[in-house]
Amino acid sequence: MLGSGDRVLVTGASGFIGSALTRTLVEGGQHVVAMLEPGTDLRNLDGLDVERLTGDVRDATSVEKAVAGCRAVFHVAALYRFWARDPRDFYDINVGGTRNVLEAARAAGTERVVYTSTVGTLGVDGVSESRAADELCYPDIGHLFGSYKRSKYVAEHEVLRAAAEGLAVSLVLPTLPLGPRDRAPTPSGRLVLDFLNGRVPGYVDTVLNVVHVDDVARGHILALERGAVGRSYILGGENFSFKRLLSELAATTGLREPTLRVPRAVSLAVAWFSDTLEGRLLRHHPAVPLEAARMSTTEMAFDDDRARSELGYSPRPAAEAIEDSARWFVENGYVGARRRSKITWAPSVLA
Repeated sequence: MLGSGDRVLVTGASGFIGSALTRTLVEGGQHVVAMLEPGTDLRNLDGLDVERLTGDVRDATSVEKAVAGCRAVFHVAALYRFWARDPRDFYDINVGGTRNVLEAARAAGTERVVYTSTVGTLGVDGVSESRAADELCYPDIGHLFGSYKRSKYVAEHEVLRAAAEGLAVSLVLPTLPLGPRDRAPTPSGRLVLDFLNGRVPGYVDTVLNVVHVDDVARGHILALERGAVGRSYILGGENFSFKRLLSELAATTGLREPTLRVPRAVSLAVAWFSDTLEGRLLRHHPAVPLEAARMSTTEMAFDDDRARSELGYSPRPAAEAIEDSARWFVENGYVGARRRSKITWAPSVLA
């Protein structure tokens, strides 16, 4: 169990999940060492009393300095996006960076490590809103679309190798986290933001698992304190069809709900064209990354019963995550004036 004043490292501490975790640890009285990528936006750490260290997880010396003297390590930092000009960046950061953290933790005698992976490494064949995947569902390798999923899958094997060699490490697999302070925004938050800005003309008939980012943060700490070594834990919330997610956003904001059902084939064709023309030929971020389209047309329902039963994990209703996310984007200037003027907030589910 973490005690007051315990020195704890969080890599990627200024990011969406990382800052939520950092905030929760500070509230618990821990001394947080925040490892921050050079040039990163630090506003998510405003008002938090943390020890800030600038360093790149790809630099073993920087990682060793950050880990030194820490009782526990949360390795959250990752390249989480669906396109990069150089795909090798995914492996250098997500795999090489993870190796550096594991080696530094082993050398420093760190008591426990929690590694943040993704449910994208799990198999989802045959999944539907009524039939969810769990930690035992292994993927068809060919269905690991894109460099992000593939690099995280490889990184998981580095973590499991370290566990087999004696390092006390557990893995957590967040689903689709939503909530405040998603400044990038992440691909998850982009779904909400695109709706708010009127950029969602229709919906694909698919399923997502929605969870509040603060519950994901608490799940990390539960995994540290109660998780088994080498064991994975899905940190999820509720399984929502994409249409239901849009309906919830419409009910919360008063904005019109898209009613056009877009066939999967059309969504994938548009993404292929965008990825080929903008990504490969023009060498800039495609408007519709192919990996994002493949993920959004895949049934992504998950069962987090292992985390609930073994860790005591208990997430709030997904409606709260959706509302928190929408309100934060609106209040922080991410939504255009014309769309903001059309918003009529429903009575808060948070009241």
